[in-house]
Amino acid sequence: MVLQERFDWWAGRSTGRSTARAARVPAQPAPAAPAATVEPTSATAGASASSADPVVGRSPADAAEVYRAVQASEAFAEIRRGYRGFVVPATAAFLGWYLLYVLALAAAPGLMRHRVAGPLNIAWLLGLGQFAVVFLLTWLYARNARTRRDRAALELRWDTQDQLR
Repeated sequence: MVLQERFDWWAGRSTGRSTARAARVPAQPAPAAPAATVEPTSATAGASASSADPVVGRSPADAAEVYRAVQASEAFAEIRRGYRGFVVPATAAFLGWYLLYVLALAAAPGLMRHRVAGPLNIAWLLGLGQFAVVFLLTWLYARNARTRRDRAALELRWDTQDQLR
């Protein structure tokens, strides 16, 4: 059984909980470790103990400035453009397909009743096609995120964490 201490990457400290990595093995508490303290640096020496994060060594205002700078960065804007570049056209395509189906049901009931094979008619085919389109769009979204945005977002996240340390 392998135990791993959970680490909260955003807060920069251990959560005190452990997780079992082996399948179906109950997690056991990790041995208690002595609490580590971080010596204040010259940048945080003037901050009060309640307003500074003792592990990161920055005040919440400093962290907010880092996140605002990241949000204003070109790398973040590029990730957002990539996200919107896929999601907006995909959403428009799906809504167009759905509205076409609903309008066809209302405007051309005779066409929708046309039998294709046995009891299967055009309305059933288009209705089942809605499910196929949802699965296709989900697969395309996951592939697009994995190949185009995930690596850049992870690099930006690590850069941000480095700035906060």
